[in-house]
Amino acid sequence: MFKTSVSQHNMLISITLLMVFCILAFSASVIGIDDNPPGIALAYLSTIALVLTFVHSMRTSKQFRYLIYTSGFSFVFFAVFHNVFEGIASKVGETSILYGLLNGVGGAFFLIATLVCPSGLLVGAIGAVIMSRRERRSKQGSLTT
Repeated sequence: MFKTSVSQHNMLISITLLMVFCILAFSASVIGIDDNPPGIALAYLSTIALVLTFVHSMRTSKQFRYLIYTSGFSFVFFAVFHNVFEGIASKVGETSILYGLLNGVGGAFFLIATLVCPSGLLVGAIGAVIMSRRERRSKQGSLTT
């Protein structure tokens, strides 16, 4: 899925997208994402930049379809495990250290399920459409020549 040979151009794009992710994530944390639409929008934009950091070198629609499938499965997985960790934490009791650890893991799973997975679905869907059109054009171009 990922290219093994990394060109300098791809490395520069990856570093730039990672910097954009960091700036947008920091901005979202400063503004706050608790019932704040601009902060939530910045958080989603930051996770889109994070996903693009890893997938910008994909060149086939099949790779983007795999991203869609993986994001959909991951959404279900992380949502279920968020609930599992929250349930276990409620049974442990609020006074133990384990409660804080389980709540932290549950919160991380919640953020992944609500921020990263939808961004992966969006990037995968847009990438699959764009790449399938490119593939169709290249097939038509090769048939006419």
